[in-house]
Amino acid sequence: MTDTNIGQVSVLGAGNMGHGITEVAAIAGYDVTMRDVEEDLVADGYEDIKWSLEKLAEKDHLDESVDEVLGRIDTAVELEPAVADADLVIEAAPERMDLKKDIFGDLDAFAPDDALLASNTSSLSITEMATATSRPEDVVGMHFFNPPVKMNLVEVIYGEETSDETAEAAYEFVESLDKTPIYVRKDVHGFVVNTVLGPFIDEPAWMVSNEEATIREADAAMVHRRGYPMGPFELVDLSGIDVGYHVRTEAGRPIPPIMKEKVEADELGRKTGRGYYDYENGDGVDYEPSDGENFDTLRVEARMVNEAARLVGDDVATPEEIDTGVRLGLGFPEGICRRGDEIGLDVVLDKLRSLHEKTEQDRFEPDDYLVELVEQGRTGEDAGSGFHDYGSDGDAGPGEYRLLNYELSENGLLEVELDRPERMNALSMSLLGEIDALLSSVNSDDVRCVTFEGAGDRAFSAGADIGGFADLTPTDAMDVTPAFETVNDFERPTIAKIDGYCLGAGLELALACDLRVATANAKFGSPEIGLGLIPGGGGTQRLLRVLGETRAKELVFRGNRIDAERAEEWGLINRAVPAKEFDDTVSDFVDDIVEGPPIGLKVAKKVLNQGADASLEAALTMESQGFGLLMGTEDVREGTTAFRDDRDPEFRGE
Repeated sequence: MTDTNIGQVSVLGAGNMGHGITEVAAIAGYDVTMRDVEEDLVADGYEDIKWSLEKLAEKDHLDESVDEVLGRIDTAVELEPAVADADLVIEAAPERMDLKKDIFGDLDAFAPDDALLASNTSSLSITEMATATSRPEDVVGMHFFNPPVKMNLVEVIYGEETSDETAEAAYEFVESLDKTPIYVRKDVHGFVVNTVLGPFIDEPAWMVSNEEATIREADAAMVHRRGYPMGPFELVDLSGIDVGYHVRTEAGRPIPPIMKEKVEADELGRKTGRGYYDYENGDGVDYEPSDGENFDTLRVEARMVNEAARLVGDDVATPEEIDTGVRLGLGFPEGICRRGDEIGLDVVLDKLRSLHEKTEQDRFEPDDYLVELVEQGRTGEDAGSGFHDYGSDGDAGPGEYRLLNYELSENGLLEVELDRPERMNALSMSLLGEIDALLSSVNSDDVRCVTFEGAGDRAFSAGADIGGFADLTPTDAMDVTPAFETVNDFERPTIAKIDGYCLGAGLELALACDLRVATANAKFGSPEIGLGLIPGGGGTQRLLRVLGETRAKELVFRGNRIDAERAEEWGLINRAVPAKEFDDTVSDFVDDIVEGPPIGLKVAKKVLNQGADASLEAALTMESQGFGLLMGTEDVREGTTAFRDDRDPEFRGE
């Protein structure tokens, strides 16, 4: 846990957000008091926490027992004793400004003078809440996303008078929860994530209202052509049409007619049985991939990019923060600023200007910062800069990557992390390209071992990002990326660290590695056959060589998942260990390799890889040649001398 100078936390509210925030704070080691206005509400919230913790424990996702975590949680109904000793109070009451101001007025009287006062509001003004106190500099927004236990993002929002010290303390607290914070430096309505989400929801609604598209066309296009996790109408049916309606009403924004019609008819989505789709008498969400072929996705994304430009230009957030926000908070396939750079900001600007001229609607008016970027020639990836800088193709060595993290330590360990936890580290074309670029550009002489792992605790990689491949032609798909072969052929040993799901393309990446170590809760499979496909990336052939014909065909033909125990029994992985032993087991593998002879390991990998596809006679010849080559190295002399002297060798790769 990060040292935040916070020990006691009070959470006001025991509903979904309140008990979720209480749970993550207690898991992180904080003493927490959860308070609500009625004993029954508090009791229900506590039971929900207990149930959730038990589920986490079943999946081996808790470092302590359920009772130890619950032991840090107290409950209360009376406000004054609930906050009397708090270092941090997080208000998670219903989204009504009058109610929140009443709470903050009471907190001003009852909470310690040095306590941080935070609101979990998703859209209401932090500045206005702070007016109910005599210490607005201590009031900050901390917008967790639902459910807090699973969602990794928290927006840390400045009110007009929030001090830097308060915001920084809130930021550090979020980090101590093992969550990802982003700063929202101005108290704008909707903050960052919901500001970008707005056009994703309302532009398709305007298009349907104006008979320019259908509901199914919009949802199918945004999911199957653009790779978003849900279509806009599908998403609103899930969250409730009335929720977005009231947010837009409160903000004074025009309401698309179809949204207004649904609210007036009390057709609010799944919770009423009918919304944009019929869940009672119909098939519910029933769009098909082909439904979206003619939908104008650029119109929607151009508006989203425009909102991002407004946030950057007004110093509300940086492009990096915005992209992190929409990826983690909304599950978008990529950051919206990155998406704008890919499209080309000049293309986005032309689209907005054309729509603004045609419709005279304010929502299409290009933001000044977007215009400024284009006028400066910063139009995106092809120009070398846009929202982000992309550098020169001629730069030597690895660059900065947006979908993976890497670190090369002094002992030669190159650690690679697939950084798409919101998509369960699904392998998109861009991510595969970054893997290839990293291993192709790094100086292999500086590397002794490479490890691959997935960010988060749900998956190594749950497969290919289907949406990211949606626009490929059949011939393009035959040669998507050399990434798998680059991993397979890399001169140094590679290890896949597998925690959670390892499916489809994720399994193909793991198979391209030399060694595979997994937690006991890991799951493996090649589900491509369920899509009418076969494993790619060398998956069929590597499965055949690793498992043999019988088991490889079972995995591919049935498309089923197997657990880590069976994967180890079959020889698909080297080890399956409890989560608590995982890091130590991987470290044992890594230590043996990085301390081993670099040239010997390079030759061994080459002989093993190439020998597997050669005749026995040819393979033995390669082995003999490799053995003879190594006999002249300084490492062999060091190894034999160390053996004679009964000490550990110090190999230098010479």
